[in-house]
Amino acid sequence: MEKFLSIPVSRRDFMKLATLSAAGMFMGKTLSPGKAEAAGGSFDFTGADLPVICEVDTCVAGGGSAGTAAAINAGKNGAKTLLIEKGISLGGLATQGCVYPCMPTFAYGSDTPYITELNRRMEVQGIAPLLGIETKGTYGGGGGVYVPDCLTWVYDEWCEEAGVSILYEASVVGAIVENGSITACVVQTAEGLGKIKAKTFIDATGDALLARMAGVPSEKGSETTGRNQPMSLRFEMSGIDVQKAHRYFHETLKDTWMDDGFHRKFAEDVKKGRTPFLEFAKSKQVEPLFKEAVKKGELTEDDILYIQAFSIVGKPHTMSMNCPEMPPLSFSATDAMSRSQAVTFGRKMTRRLAAFFKAHIPGFEGAYISREAGMVGVRESWRIRGKYYMEADDYFNARKFPDAVCRTAYPIDIHDVKLDLAKKLSKGEYYEIPFRALVADKVSNLLVVGRCASGSFAAQASFRIQPTCMSMGEAAGIAAAWGLKNNIPMADIRWEDIPEDKRSYVSGK
Repeated sequence: MEKFLSIPVSRRDFMKLATLSAAGMFMGKTLSPGKAEAAGGSFDFTGADLPVICEVDTCVAGGGSAGTAAAINAGKNGAKTLLIEKGISLGGLATQGCVYPCMPTFAYGSDTPYITELNRRMEVQGIAPLLGIETKGTYGGGGGVYVPDCLTWVYDEWCEEAGVSILYEASVVGAIVENGSITACVVQTAEGLGKIKAKTFIDATGDALLARMAGVPSEKGSETTGRNQPMSLRFEMSGIDVQKAHRYFHETLKDTWMDDGFHRKFAEDVKKGRTPFLEFAKSKQVEPLFKEAVKKGELTEDDILYIQAFSIVGKPHTMSMNCPEMPPLSFSATDAMSRSQAVTFGRKMTRRLAAFFKAHIPGFEGAYISREAGMVGVRESWRIRGKYYMEADDYFNARKFPDAVCRTAYPIDIHDVKLDLAKKLSKGEYYEIPFRALVADKVSNLLVVGRCASGSFAAQASFRIQPTCMSMGEAAGIAAAWGLKNNIPMADIRWEDIPEDKRSYVSGK
């Protein structure tokens, strides 16, 4: 027996894995737009003599908004739980990706118990979630300004309290499937390859990675064009006089992006000595400024496709830049090389934008890039085909379900393909996400949560936001623990059969 990166693997098994890896490179194939297929290029680890890192009740792959919620809720409901995360902090895009703030659901009563408790924990950290601004005609729950630096600690502490073990710096590279269920997932760690055995699995990778490796049918991109939504590479700038920048946009440019509700809140924050909440974007009043920069060669047309920024609670001289957005015609979130090249392209864009802000926007004279996202911002990549497939009509018809796990009215927010979105839900209306959209019924012990849940390209553009993903993860964790206690396979669980006092959300209440 030889050692490969400190984990024992026989020469025969090592050569088998190497052969399978090479085969996978040539077997990989592109999915047809909208067509559901299992992932190509995956390889069979069933016969490999890999060490078992640990054996648990529930294994959650991916520690983003959905995965962290799933692990905490499985753990606190009695399931021995392991959370696998490829980085060194939980929260995914909210922490590593600098995605701040959370977009609101625009649906009243959408805050499930997990979100309510998260808000409480952030307040304990001294960072109030800044909820409840009535603005732009409609507002609901779910939108929080979770400062990344505090959120990473809150998640670590919460997982510890719930008895959740975290395996950081581990990437899922395979699934071992026997008789229609996953018996183990294979991970790459600092020691090398190893496997995690579990009774139930939850895929919260964002890319449906574990599900695809287990043979669950999936699809990607727009059914019309085949393209994914564009990716972003967010960054933060510090050294900003936020009040001076606000006066420039509000008084000099007469910018209407921030409505009266925002301006009132800004003035109230300044008066009370809090970090004022400022948002600016490429509005009709501001666009000429950016167009002129393109003419002068300071910015490119790609740079100004999407520009938005938010001040950060607790950081009085810092703003989070919700840009740049890499052009979808040039880069794909489901092509590994393209996704990697987008990072370098985006980094060049951030430097041009930062230089432009510093040179031309009052309040930014002494500003500098203080943080760059540690992961690319992927809005959409792969989505599974589950027991229920969400469509745009579910949104437009404000559809309700007996097995609903949460509600939202967030619009169908597509940054590339323009669909007919003339109808938006009115204030007070919402639709629900059914538990069946999380169930990968081709594999008996797997749930899939977050942006890769079962749905069309347009439907995903609504349910992909962080609060909704949190609530999906919360429900999956509860269901996993309940199914184990009652000896019910994941694929056979009916959310509406779980006692109401055990559920995080009950339709109609």
